[in-house]
Amino acid sequence: MGYMRQSHLFTKTRKEAPSDEVSQNAQLLIRAGFVHKEMAGVYSYLPLGMRVLQKIENIVRDEMNAIGGQEIRMATLHPSEPWKQTRAWDNVDVLFKIMSRTEKEYTVGQSEEEIATPIAQEYTTSYKDLPLAIYQIGQKYRDELRAKSGIMRGREFTMKDMYSFHETQEDFDRFYAIAKEAYLRVYTRCGLIAKATEASGGSFTTKLSYEFMVLTNAGEDDILYCTSCAFCVNTEISDQKEGEVCTRCTAGILERATASEVGNIFDLGTKYPHDFGFTFKNTSGEEVQPIMGCFGIGITRLMGVIVEACSDEKGIVWPRAVTPFHVHLVRIGESEAVVQAADTLYEELVRQGREVLYDDRDVRAGEKFADSDLLGMPTRVVVSEKTIAGGVYEVVTRATGEKTMVTQEMLLSAL
Repeated sequence: MGYMRQSHLFTKTRKEAPSDEVSQNAQLLIRAGFVHKEMAGVYSYLPLGMRVLQKIENIVRDEMNAIGGQEIRMATLHPSEPWKQTRAWDNVDVLFKIMSRTEKEYTVGQSEEEIATPIAQEYTTSYKDLPLAIYQIGQKYRDELRAKSGIMRGREFTMKDMYSFHETQEDFDRFYAIAKEAYLRVYTRCGLIAKATEASGGSFTTKLSYEFMVLTNAGEDDILYCTSCAFCVNTEISDQKEGEVCTRCTAGILERATASEVGNIFDLGTKYPHDFGFTFKNTSGEEVQPIMGCFGIGITRLMGVIVEACSDEKGIVWPRAVTPFHVHLVRIGESEAVVQAADTLYEELVRQGREVLYDDRDVRAGEKFADSDLLGMPTRVVVSEKTIAGGVYEVVTRATGEKTMVTQEMLLSAL
C-alpha cells in the first residue's frame, strides 16, 4: 500500500533518543518510530522501517537478477554437520551453537556457504550447468561480543548473500567484474557514493577481495582514495600514506577518509567445493572443482549507513529511491474547509498512485513540522487556511528547505 493516514499509524515519534544509543542512525530511527530496540544488536522493524527495507531489497534484487542471479531462500536453522565438514564449527567464533532436546547440535546461519555449496552440487554435473549464481535476502545471526553502531553492526541482521560457481578462473573473473559494477549501481540508486576498496579476504580467503565503502563520519574504517581515479584501499593493508601520489594513475593524490562498509565480494577459490567433494566434468571430460565466489550486501546495515550519510540536525533526509513515502501531506488547521481540501488532495494523490503519508492528526502545527523533518520524506505539501485563500499548496523540499507555492495542477505534474 503506497498511502497511509498518520492518525492510523500505530507508531509515534519521540523527542529524546534512548540514552544508551550513541549512533546517529539508531537515535533517529528509534525517535522516528522506524525501529524498536529489543536488545543490543537486535531491532524490530516497524511499518515505516519495513517500507525502507523493502525498497532497498528491491533495488538489490533488481541488480542481482540483471546479472543472472537466481533468488532462493535458504534455511536459517542449519545442521552442524556441514559446518564441521568445513571446520568452521570450531574455527568461526561468532557462530551461535544450539543444542536441541534430542541432543542434536544446530546453528543459525551467520553465512550460507555451508548450505549453498551442497545445493549447487546437487544440480551441477557438467560444465554445461555453469556458471551458476544463487542468492537470498534473509536473516543472519552472529554472536558478536560487542554489538555497536545501531543497526549497522548487529547480532541479527538482514543480508543479501550470493554464491557463484564457475568452470574456470577466467569465467569467475568475468563475473566478478560484472558483480562489482552491479554493486556500485545498487549504492548509487540508494542515494550513496560508494568506493570499491581493495582488501584482504580476512578469514574467508587470502585472495584479493573488494569491500564497498561509503564515506561517513560514523565510519569504522579508514581508507585512502585517489582524487583522480577510482583507486581506493583500506589503510589496514596498505603501506601507502595520505598525501602521496596515487600509484595507479600517477595523477591524483591519496586522501584519507572514514567510511562504513556496505558490502563485499570474495574469490573463495575451490575451498568449499573441496570440503564437500563437489566436482563436475569440464570441457575436456575431467572431474574438476568449480571456482566459487561470495557476494554480500548488508541490507539493514545499508539502511543505517543511508541514515548516517543522509541526515541533518532536524532528522532523516531520505533519498527518493528508498523513502517510505515520497510525499508527506501535512494538514494545518481543523476547519471544515481545510479538512475538505486536504482530504480531497490526499484522495487525488492516492488515485494517481502516489506514495503519500497524510498527517491528518489534530495536533499543533509546530509538532507536525518537527515530526515531518524527523521522518524525512523528500517532499512536504502543506494545506492550511493560508494556502486555501491563495488557491495554492506550499511545497517544501526536505533536503534544501526550499519552499514554493504551487497550484494543484503544477503539484501533480511535478510529482
